[in-house]
Amino acid sequence: LVGPDAPGLSSTTIARLKAAWIKEHDAWQRRSLAGRRYVYFWADGIHVSVRMDKQKLCLLVVIGATADGTKELVALEDGFRESTQSWRELLLDLKHRGLERAPELAVGDGAMGFWGAMSEVYPETRSARCWVHKTANVLNRLPKSVQKKAKGHIVDIYMAETKEKAEAAFGFFVKAYQAKYPKATEILVKDREELMAFYDFPAEHWVHLRTTNPIESTFATVRLRTAKTRGCLSRETALTMAFRLCEEAEKKWRKLNAPHLLRLVEKGIKFTDGITPERIAA
Repeated sequence: LVGPDAPGLSSTTIARLKAAWIKEHDAWQRRSLAGRRYVYFWADGIHVSVRMDKQKLCLLVVIGATADGTKELVALEDGFRESTQSWRELLLDLKHRGLERAPELAVGDGAMGFWGAMSEVYPETRSARCWVHKTANVLNRLPKSVQKKAKGHIVDIYMAETKEKAEAAFGFFVKAYQAKYPKATEILVKDREELMAFYDFPAEHWVHLRTTNPIESTFATVRLRTAKTRGCLSRETALTMAFRLCEEAEKKWRKLNAPHLLRLVEKGIKFTDGITPERIAA
């Protein structure tokens, strides 16, 4: 965070840096969002351990994709677990600071209170579920002896070239596992519509919209650092360090594939199996 030419930092210097970073994060949380537009959202709740706290700190994270395909850190706050109230406060704050236009699609884990809050604050936004989270949740309800084969059947669903083929693979999975493992199939079926939502958006964007990977990949580093330093982290310093690490990571985030198609998504152009009707006709 401070560069390669700063070895052996004194405790005084570290305290000064932390104080500066806390002010920087506070200013960032208050920045104006007037005129900003995000076509896609990725949202997740990240749990990290801090000292003198029986409960883990829950970081509420939102990353957005602008109309030119750039990914930006939109929000990073601490919340009470992943409650609807915590997410509601975060989203209302974004709107209060000028983020009036709703994203076209939001991607996240189905267990979050984010969806209840999103339906209140940005009801126009469509919901999509993260296939990585969903796959893990389904496999956790299956014995290890069948997990590898079952995972292959799940991959067949979300890697299908068309929604029709995905629905067929979905039906096969349910028929194959429902009798013996109803809890596993129930978890998959309850979010069926949201899991298939990405098919209504550009095929070039599917790799981005199937998962919350933009958050997960970034916070792998955050988890590593908080695990190493949790003995000296308060809630405030853990949040601040996560923010600074995300700022550094943001510089290396790559744009979405085919960013020019985001303009079509913004205009409400319909996609069928990832392709516009005009391209299908052609």
